[in-house]
Amino acid sequence: MQDTYSLIYIQVVFAVKCRQSLIPEGNREELQRFISKVIEERNAKLIAIYCMPDHCHIFIGLKPVRSISDLVKEVKSTSSKFINEKKWIKGKFSWQDGFGAFSYCPTKINEVHDYVVNQKEHHNIKSFKEEYVRILDKSELEYDTAYLFEG
Repeated sequence: MQDTYSLIYIQVVFAVKCRQSLIPEGNREELQRFISKVIEERNAKLIAIYCMPDHCHIFIGLKPVRSISDLVKEVKSTSSKFINEKKWIKGKFSWQDGFGAFSYCPTKINEVHDYVVNQKEHHNIKSFKEEYVRILDKSELEYDTAYLFEG
């Protein structure tokens, strides 16, 4: 509709299957560029991205014409294929099922951006599991720890 204006700010977090550290630091920027391209081709606005060896944070502006589930599914499937075609690891690379998606108001854009791009420093203090549980708790989401992490 012509009179509809919307941009939804969402931080997406997803992990490598079994939380293995499989994303080589030397390939991180190439993977981030690839994922950025996928996001932009699907008409979402990339605000920040940082892939750690065992998980990825993406902060996007999403228009309501696309579901977050569909976008994340496309990002995960195309990036898995990309990693496998590049043969960055022995065996088959895949992301863990599921993801976290957390919405933010526009006044938090800079704060969330800085949080995402500073993941490496952040993880010198907290593990991925500690961080993820903290985000879930802060968001007041109910969750079952049995389903949070594979492996």
